[in-house]
Amino acid sequence: QLQASGGGLVQAGDSLRLSCAASGRSIRGYGMGWFRQPPGKEREFVAAISRSGGGTYYEDSVKGRFTISRDNAKNTLYLQMTSLKPEDTAVYYCAADPGIITSSLRIAHHYDYWGQGTQVTVSS
Repeated sequence: QLQASGGGLVQAGDSLRLSCAASGRSIRGYGMGWFRQPPGKEREFVAAISRSGGGTYYEDSVKGRFTISRDNAKNTLYLQMTSLKPEDTAVYYCAADPGIITSSLRIAHHYDYWGQGTQVTVSS
């Protein structure tokens, strides 16, 4: 089970850190990602981290502003978001999969496990 948290209402330029806590199994060896669904739009890729943790990948619009990381000891995935923009407003979801390959990390349907989502609202 994945539990996402850390969302909220912030102003443009502010920062937030999202967390995704896993329970019931270790995330060690799992590829993990963050996706978001803006109002009225489809779910989209934000960032991912490889099964080993050695590779990180970002959607172009968040590169340099967002940082994905994982703490296997705490069984938690993070998304540090800085310089937030109104267009970052969305429900953010974390996802995990034990067998996902690097080339599939950006693709939502390749993940077996999903968190419930946390709302991020950025006001201008």
